[in-house]
Amino acid sequence: MTNLNRRIASVANGQLGFVTRTQVRSLGGSNDQLRSRVQSGTLTQSGTHTYRLPGAPTGPSARLAALLLDIGGDVWASGPTAAALHGFDGFDLRAPFDVTTERHRNVRRIGQRIHTTTALPLIDRSRVAELAVTSGARTVVDLARTETPERLVAAYDSGLRDGKFSEGLLHRRIVALATQGRYGIPKLLDAINSFEFGRGGHSWLEREFLRLVDAAAMPRPDTQQVLTRARDRVVRVDFRFPGTDIVVEVLGHRYHRTTEQIARDAARMNALVDDGFRVYQFTYRNVVDEADAVLGRLAAALARSS
Repeated sequence: MTNLNRRIASVANGQLGFVTRTQVRSLGGSNDQLRSRVQSGTLTQSGTHTYRLPGAPTGPSARLAALLLDIGGDVWASGPTAAALHGFDGFDLRAPFDVTTERHRNVRRIGQRIHTTTALPLIDRSRVAELAVTSGARTVVDLARTETPERLVAAYDSGLRDGKFSEGLLHRRIVALATQGRYGIPKLLDAINSFEFGRGGHSWLEREFLRLVDAAAMPRPDTQQVLTRARDRVVRVDFRFPGTDIVVEVLGHRYHRTTEQIARDAARMNALVDDGFRVYQFTYRNVVDEADAVLGRLAAALARSS
């Protein structure tokens, strides 16, 4: 084995048996030397800029590693490919692979799905088996663009189970990414809500509000209290602070409400006001991203009731 071959093998063995054209050049190899090794079978061209040693792995993980190496620079496995790497239920690692790179790059790879982004913050980056991949939370958000609600629930459930993200982290990323007009977030939130409803008990948003109240050492409110009637329906509220007239409703992401739903909500609110309750409504974004303002307003309301 020549010295150049040894140097190539040393680099490639640390990359699942793959090496790039740029790396060969940095090792002192010329284009003619690289071409001769391809012709002799010492190397096999596996991508636009990537070569494989004989006997190197050829499974999905190796092919994905070769693709990321071939594209080079800042590039991450994403979408269903990242979901498979994170071990989300129902997702298998197979081509075509989904990868994300920076928007200013003009990257094309036949048979693969190349996505672009203007920026990928550090919080949205991770590594799995030495491969660059979008974080568990970012992956779930990205899946919402293309996956069915059932597969989103499977990804959400298994990601929580395996510690790929916490509920709080995922919801904070949803709020942050929603400001960019990201497609699919309403579908993701509906899937999360349906999953939580199936488990019974409070929704995450309700649990998060209670956590904020407890952390602020405020009186703990009663939950799911029936207080009045509207349109021949009982009016059940999320929270009522005992001994006061203060009622709190936390509003999840309500997209595409019908005229009937809007009218029903207005009737509920009017019935509560008519019965002497002070009703405070806090949105999903208020609770997740503006907790200090929520707690400040609530503390002032409680102080006036004392």
